[in-house]
Amino acid sequence: MSETFDEATTLKRRTFVAASAAAAGLPLLTPDRLPTSTSTSTPAPADRLSTVRLTVNGEQRTAQVDNRTSLLDLLREHLDLPGAKKGCDQGACGACTVLVDDRRVNACLTLAVMHQDARVTTIEGLARGEQLHPLQQAFIDHDGLQCGYCTPGQVMSGVACIAEGHTGSRAEIREWISGNLCRCGAYTNIVSAIEQTAKEA
Repeated sequence: MSETFDEATTLKRRTFVAASAAAAGLPLLTPDRLPTSTSTSTPAPADRLSTVRLTVNGEQRTAQVDNRTSLLDLLREHLDLPGAKKGCDQGACGACTVLVDDRRVNACLTLAVMHQDARVTTIEGLARGEQLHPLQQAFIDHDGLQCGYCTPGQVMSGVACIAEGHTGSRAEIREWISGNLCRCGAYTNIVSAIEQTAKEA
């Protein structure tokens, strides 16, 4: 009896799925219609490739990339610089913030080919050997991080905020780093770290 019940249930589920797909105008993927290959990566045609030259953290770097490659993917996947994080990949979280010609940029929103011969600074380029950048040290001093995922973007945005002169008050700092989200909620300590570094600069 249980076998009959299971067969009936399976039949009803299949009927429901098939009817739902038909109502939505979707093709039903039966075993004979499944794709034979699960590979989705195909090399880009030669006419879609460009050689990008950048000065990254003071070093000349060159890479051949698909014209559609974001600056973030160039840094992470081609230049082995994973410090800039891929968070939302839509420019909404700021985890991928880097400096391009001393201006902060969401690296996920801009194409690598748009920055030919530009100067790019990532979180990896802030420290001088074992000596941390003052803002990196301030983040430690003020406990401005928890999980740390957003921290590279927060630090890069903070460096730019100080250089731009937007540190007249805590409210001004909050406004000018508002594009960088911290899901752990360490904002108060992040502002304190930027405020301290700006005063000591």
